[in-house]
Amino acid sequence: MNLSSLPELDRRRTQTTIESMLEKYRIFKTVTFEAKEAGITYSYSERFHGPTHTITDQTAAVATHNVDVPAARRAYCAALDSVVDRLDKREQQLVRERYMRRDEVYDYTVYNHVFDPPVSKDTYVKIRSKAFYKMALALTDLGLLSLDSLLKNGSSMKQEELNNRGLPSSY
Repeated sequence: MNLSSLPELDRRRTQTTIESMLEKYRIFKTVTFEAKEAGITYSYSERFHGPTHTITDQTAAVATHNVDVPAARRAYCAALDSVVDRLDKREQQLVRERYMRRDEVYDYTVYNHVFDPPVSKDTYVKIRSKAFYKMALALTDLGLLSLDSLLKNGSSMKQEELNNRGLPSSY
C-alpha cells in the first residue's frame, strides 16, 4: 500500500465491523467478569491409561484466566476509548452517545436531540461514515483490525459499473 494515499474502504463492511467492535466494548463495560474458581474436591472418574508425561495444574490455569481475561477486556476498552478520543468533536459525540453508552440509543435520537443544533439524517450518516473510516484506520494501527476484509474490490466495482451502464459483462 502506498503511504501517500489512503485506502478506499467498503462503507457497509466498515460500518458493520466497527459497530460490532463497539458492541463488544459496550458488553465489556456493562457485563461484569465472573471469576472462575478451582475445584477443590475431586470426584471419582474412570481414567484410562494414557500418556503419563502430561501435567495439569488447574489452580494455575484458573488464576491465569482470572488475571488475563479482565486485563484483556480493560486493554480493549482503553484502546477503543483512545481511538474515539482522537476523533473530531462531533464524531466523538456521535460515537459516544450512539454506541458507547450503556442504554440503547437510536440514530434519530442522536441527530435530532443530542446534536445542537440538530442535523439531518444525511449529515449524520456523513459524520458517522467519516468517524468509522478514521476508527478503522486507527484500529488497524493498533493491531485490533485488519483492513484486508474492508477494502473495496476493484474488480467487483468495475463489474457493477458496467452493469449499471447496461454494457455486457464481457465488455
